[in-house]
Amino acid sequence: MDEEILIPISFFAAIFGMVYLYFSTRNKERLALIEKGADASIFNIGKKSGQSWKVVVLNLAFLLIGIGLGVFIAHILETFTALDEDSIYPAMIFLFAGIGLYIGFTQTKKALDD
Repeated sequence: MDEEILIPISFFAAIFGMVYLYFSTRNKERLALIEKGADASIFNIGKKSGQSWKVVVLNLAFLLIGIGLGVFIAHILETFTALDEDSIYPAMIFLFAGIGLYIGFTQTKKALDD
């Protein structure tokens, strides 16, 4: 068997295993709670109807803004300083992507509290 085919097979097997484990564990948890007589409404705690797509869009927007800003700042730093291009681009992209995710988290929290 070729070694090149083992990597995609391993990758998809790992993803399948994680998804299967997540859903089977969730199902067992819910069945145990139902057997104890817990109310089914506890599965919907924290879910506001129609709000989940707003969270995804808001966080994705701030992530992409952060990545774009990181590339822009890295280009400016590369042009006007003697910093190494191989290290400045990933550093700025990860830094500003992290800042974007943090801002997205705080804005999401603020939007859901209203």
